[in-house]
Amino acid sequence: MDTIATTVSNEDFLATVAEKSDGAALRGNYEKADEHYVVEQDWDSYTEAEHELWRKLYQRQMELLPGRACDEFLDALHKMDASGGIPSFERTSQDLFAATGWRIVAVPGLIPELTFFEHLANRRFPVTVWLRTPEEFNYIVEPDVFHDYFGHVPMLFNPVFADYMQLYGKGGLKAMKLGGLDYLARLYWYTVEFGLIKTNQGLRIYGAGILSSGGEVEYCLKPGTTSRHIRLDIERCLQTLYKIDSFQETYFVIDDFKQLFDGTAPDFTPYYERLKQLDALPANTLLPGEVELLP
Repeated sequence: MDTIATTVSNEDFLATVAEKSDGAALRGNYEKADEHYVVEQDWDSYTEAEHELWRKLYQRQMELLPGRACDEFLDALHKMDASGGIPSFERTSQDLFAATGWRIVAVPGLIPELTFFEHLANRRFPVTVWLRTPEEFNYIVEPDVFHDYFGHVPMLFNPVFADYMQLYGKGGLKAMKLGGLDYLARLYWYTVEFGLIKTNQGLRIYGAGILSSGGEVEYCLKPGTTSRHIRLDIERCLQTLYKIDSFQETYFVIDDFKQLFDGTAPDFTPYYERLKQLDALPANTLLPGEVELLP
């Protein structure tokens, strides 16, 4: 697994900043961020060593992804032409806005939940500006520029998925008032980060946490593992716990991206109310009637 989280709770974030600790939330330079935690990318400050590390990360993933990643991701990634080094957010934003009305905003690292949802609700995707170290080539705890850009941005060129992400952001703002954030975080985890899609060629990856990972790309589609591959049901997903320090024990599979959008469109308030009365399901749960989709 490559990364675990995009946001941190507002309370934890403020406490971490106040303590000036060495934790993940302070890895970037927050002193230069505006009220929305947006900073300048400062592309000229990247070193040749960082560009070379990006190229190595990119090459590794491109050797793994053909035949495993969904066509929508691969087609957009090829058009983005980001193989030569850390890309310019400004240039990509121009192309992205023309395609789906989204823009990239540069952020120092982890940002509070409220800010994250506000960005998504306004079709802005936060991308971390710093790159991992060579020692973190195979594993990194918090999202860096490679995870955010390589893993997430290509899918935002797909109009239906882009609309889903905006809808998710609006849902997050509402969930904060309803006590539903834990449930909604599970949906993001199992779709945006670790989602699979059923295609005529078999199961394919669209989740950024897998697409930017060196190990889970192969594992998630490998027959014979103990992980589950089951059709996405939104309420079932909201009830299911996930693992942050290992490969996933369940992968939820969609039929198409319209299923994601349509499944997120209804009011989640009844879901939250029902789920508050139920225990969360362990990550490796297989309920009666559910079918393993990986042959």
